[in-house]
Amino acid sequence: MSRNAEELADKIREIAGDAPVRLGLILGSGLGHLSGAVDGVAIAYDELEGFPHAGVSGHVPQLVIGQLEGQRVAVFGGRAHYYETGRGDIMRLPLEVLKALGAEAMIATNAAGSLDPDMPTGDIMCLSDHINFSGRNPLIGEPTDARFVPMTEAYDPDFRAALHNAAQAEGIKMHDGVYAWYSGPSFETPAEIRAIRGMGADAVGMSTVPEVILGRFLGLRCAAISTITNMAAGMSDEAISHEHTKAMAPLGAAKLEKVLRGFLRAL
Repeated sequence: MSRNAEELADKIREIAGDAPVRLGLILGSGLGHLSGAVDGVAIAYDELEGFPHAGVSGHVPQLVIGQLEGQRVAVFGGRAHYYETGRGDIMRLPLEVLKALGAEAMIATNAAGSLDPDMPTGDIMCLSDHINFSGRNPLIGEPTDARFVPMTEAYDPDFRAALHNAAQAEGIKMHDGVYAWYSGPSFETPAEIRAIRGMGADAVGMSTVPEVILGRFLGLRCAAISTITNMAAGMSDEAISHEHTKAMAPLGAAKLEKVLRGFLRAL
């Protein structure tokens, strides 16, 4: 744990109170408004030295600490991406701060493209595993042997089961699938999508995988959910763009919020 993370955690506790956080939520493109569901205190990233700017439109660069469905949570309204800086570890400090605040787990959300014709826009998918198609790793440069992180169960089986139970209780169809991390910022070509499908991926996006690797490195239990905002390149005739992603994200956001609330109630 870096000294900076401990100092930032102390600052956050001065603002939001000393009670430990149980869980962290990282919100993806078009999903930042979910941080408004938390009864707590919002702190702009600009007030937390070393936090990323999270300059992608559709993200809300603030940390919200407070109560959601009876659990004390830390909600990151936006993330920084590898494609913004060329740094795979750009979210390391925020996650170190999350750990320093007492969290034992994190759930990441993202907007993703579907590689499955039976998983259309507006659906949600619980990640069962991932493929690091980018080849980058946020632990490159970590000097200790802790960098050799086992990823056999990167997505906690008990959390996944609990998320599916919450979805079933709400009458929401939630797929289970493999997410492929593509570096971005350009979208994938149809040939790349065919390659990723051949590897066994069900959805593709530009985030989440580095955060999960960092989360496991820090000893956090991890889970993740994708909202499907488009069919991947070559899978349909729709025009893929970031504006399209932001416009379509709300279709799955309402389902995602219900699942997360049900999951937190059952913790």
